[in-house]
Amino acid sequence: MDRTRAIWDTQEVRVAVDSGDLGAIVRAVRLATPLTLADLAAKCGYSVSTLSRMERGKQPLRDVQVLRCLARALQIPPHLLGLTDTTSRSVHAPRPVARVNVILAPDEETDPMRRRTLLAGLTSLAGTAVLGAGAPSWAKSDPVSALERALLAPPSTSAAPVGVTELRRQVAAVRSVFQLGHYTESASRLPAVLSTAMATRAEATNPAEANGLLADLYTLASELMVKLDRTQSALITADRAVQAAHDTDDVLTQAAAHRAWAIVLRRTGHADAAQSLIFSSIETLQPGLHRGPEHLSVYGSLLSTAAYTAAVDGDRDSALSLTAEAVEAATRLGTDSNHRFTAFGPTGVGLYRISVARALGDYGTAVEAAKKINPAAIPVAERRARYWSDVAHAYHEWNKPEHALRALLAAEHASPDEVRYRKPIQLITIGLLRHPAAHALPGLKAFAARTGAVA
Repeated sequence: MDRTRAIWDTQEVRVAVDSGDLGAIVRAVRLATPLTLADLAAKCGYSVSTLSRMERGKQPLRDVQVLRCLARALQIPPHLLGLTDTTSRSVHAPRPVARVNVILAPDEETDPMRRRTLLAGLTSLAGTAVLGAGAPSWAKSDPVSALERALLAPPSTSAAPVGVTELRRQVAAVRSVFQLGHYTESASRLPAVLSTAMATRAEATNPAEANGLLADLYTLASELMVKLDRTQSALITADRAVQAAHDTDDVLTQAAAHRAWAIVLRRTGHADAAQSLIFSSIETLQPGLHRGPEHLSVYGSLLSTAAYTAAVDGDRDSALSLTAEAVEAATRLGTDSNHRFTAFGPTGVGLYRISVARALGDYGTAVEAAKKINPAAIPVAERRARYWSDVAHAYHEWNKPEHALRALLAAEHASPDEVRYRKPIQLITIGLLRHPAAHALPGLKAFAARTGAVA
């Protein structure tokens, strides 16, 4: 008891408690105990870098399970971390200040109910279901616009429900089309499969599985709309993915939906909210990584997305730290795989190394990272096209127009839709058309004509 009392009598701990900063409290008590980050990691099951981010406020401490784990490991009275003390153990520690509750309150971007209110204000679509089973005449000419219009339509009553096994097959089929880099074909298939999923959920005795598959479809729709630079549609579908996912008990489905939502948040200028959402999912998955490759793959894809988000936000240290954690997860997984359609593995992390370096402005580093990957060995065409797109971007910013054009042509070979619809590719192409050396770039004008880029 004397040792415990001595911890709470130290100046550092008292200052931390008075500040109301949960991360500072954890750090001060850990150092006073004393424990290293590695010691605490062994007690809690979280990585050293995750704990470091929590202590420094880079990763918000909001999850009750995480807080309870830290309280047990460090013998911190639960009330100091904003928790209800369910034990009768008495520890001599000061009472918390009111600011702890403020820190624990969810912000407007990450709280599910506030998100729904926000979207309801942006659009009247938040509760709208999909989709007519019959494709109208305009769907054949423009499947992307057809999908967007279908998302605006009232619920269809004509779709026939199917068994969960058949629905899972249909979801996997349309997801596979997307990973082949066929974005317009994915858009043309999605309305009918979404309609079937909703009909199946409506008729299911236990709708949890159907909700999970519906969430997967909306997650895919959001990823597709991001590819096609349809931000508002990506926002709508990501929100629907989160709503459907939270009607299941599958933490992996929920994590995938959160990742889709975070990507849209990042693209709309809310990097902090995006990171908070991703880190929350990472914390949820971390204790279950022993469960197998699916958990590791979803976990690793979250780390990769967090690394890229940090890079886009200019946070170099976090970007590199998170990339290292993703590499560790990929090494633990061992092989390139496509569990839960994540395409996560050592090669997948290598692709993110390129993206992170490019986003940080390290174009030479991005090219060197690309040279370490054999693009022919990238198993998913969509990721192969992304590889070449990143290489083209790096070379273009590095003022190497010939190399940039070669990379664009390689991206087109991997996925014509990648270079036709992606806005960054269009901008690079326009930049090349305006380059003083444009006349010396054979094939550039033909490429621009094929992809619709006009200077």
